[in-house]
Amino acid sequence: MFSLALKNILFYKGRSITTFVLTFISALLFIVYVAMMDGSHKSMLQNALKVYTGAIEIYKKGYRDIGGNEYLITDVSSIEKELDQIEGIADYTSRYETYGLLSSSDQSAPAMVAGVNPEKESGISELEVALTEGSFLNSDSGNCLYAGAELVKKLKVRLGDEVSFVGAASDNSFAADIFRLCGVFKTGAFEFDSSASFLARSYFDTLMYAQNKASYITVKLDDITEAEPVNAEIMKAIDGEYESLTWKTLMSSMVQAMEVDSVFGYISMSLFFVVIFFVVMIYGFINVSSRVREFGTMRCIGLSRGSINRLLFYEIFILSTAAILLATPIGGAIAYYFSINPIVIQGISETYKDYGIISDEIPFDFNIFTISWNVAVVYLLNFLSIIYPVTYINSFRPIEATRHV
Repeated sequence: MFSLALKNILFYKGRSITTFVLTFISALLFIVYVAMMDGSHKSMLQNALKVYTGAIEIYKKGYRDIGGNEYLITDVSSIEKELDQIEGIADYTSRYETYGLLSSSDQSAPAMVAGVNPEKESGISELEVALTEGSFLNSDSGNCLYAGAELVKKLKVRLGDEVSFVGAASDNSFAADIFRLCGVFKTGAFEFDSSASFLARSYFDTLMYAQNKASYITVKLDDITEAEPVNAEIMKAIDGEYESLTWKTLMSSMVQAMEVDSVFGYISMSLFFVVIFFVVMIYGFINVSSRVREFGTMRCIGLSRGSINRLLFYEIFILSTAAILLATPIGGAIAYYFSINPIVIQGISETYKDYGIISDEIPFDFNIFTISWNVAVVYLLNFLSIIYPVTYINSFRPIEATRHV
């Protein structure tokens, strides 16, 4: 049956070429499209995490729900020693965040004022990359304030201007100081840019009595996809009064948005595959319906209905396998190349920032498992496309089939 199927493929060239081309295009586009979609989502997530949110963040239980100085981490150094022992952690840093009133000579605005380690922050977040004016912080910045562009607009200040701060220290005592605007950043996230400002912890800790204290500790990973197992190790290492949360919880709204986008992406591809499926099925049906007498003659000389079914199965198997064996390495090579060398659209990085993405790259995601199930879907659709033609052929009795016109 296999050799006969091969001969039939060569004899019915039009149908064979059409099926081959449609299968090849379907497999190739599916691999490349899914690689681009997954790569874009992964890039969006990584860019969002780079701005300020960590892959994992460690809090004292109650801080996220209730907040306040009663729920600060009060022994940062002991937790950091535990983090040093855990594999998969690229870096970490502690942050002390408080909310207070920032005032210029003309305007006032409530804002988050955070003490950060500038050297650590440069390797974990994109705060330094988001710089638009002035300079980023360093350990000797003193009372230099690094503020969001929208917050600077609210306060109506320029580089070098003084900004007064009023708030509460970590022991709930009154805290006030005068800062000097040294740098302005813009991440594109409007809410963040309009409410966030930063100082070096070496200075801010003294003002806030926050030495060895932190609102939370943020962790950067070698591989973001390993967040869950690394987080499990962190939970084992830290004391029971603390909680460790991954980006899936910290950025649940973005995760849900990406899932919805993926669903619509797959719906779009599904419509494409429906068209391909019916085209392949119609060509298969036309081919089979024109061969009714041939199959009837084969039945009359002793071939069983199962043998005819196997013949048609082998025909679609040969064509699908040949097309997929060609499409898979080509699609995989494209996905792999652009995963290493992302597509760069020059000149629109500022537009990306307006949407909260600090990147002008469109990367692909090369994943063997994803490519495998992409190919499996195309394979399955091709085999499903012969069900109706086979059913149609089996509806004829042998003698009736030989007389079919």
